Amino acid sequence: MAEEITKKLSEEEFVVRAIKKLKRPPYRGIHSVYSGFNQAFREYFGANPVEATNKLAQEGKLRTRPVKGGVMLYLPEDIENETQSVLKKILS
Repeated sequence: MAEEITKKLSEEEFVVRAIKKLKRPPYRGIHSVYSGFNQAFREYFGANPVEATNKLAQEGKLRTRPVKGGVMLYLPEDIENETQSVLKKILS
């Protein structure tokens, strides 16, 4: 009988994986509440997801945008491309 050893993900790995797997085209990010992310984070880590995502956002590993009912979570490369595109439209 072989036992599986499961490595626990870091908070950053968990958030990145969640965004990649839960986002639905054409959206570039996920809603922290409506996607089920907050609940899944609490179950996995037993910690407050708001504190963790705020910390990751301050470190530049995640981008957040406040929306009704929570926040949208984005990978930095997904949101920066959008910002640059808007800037180009304004300046051209």
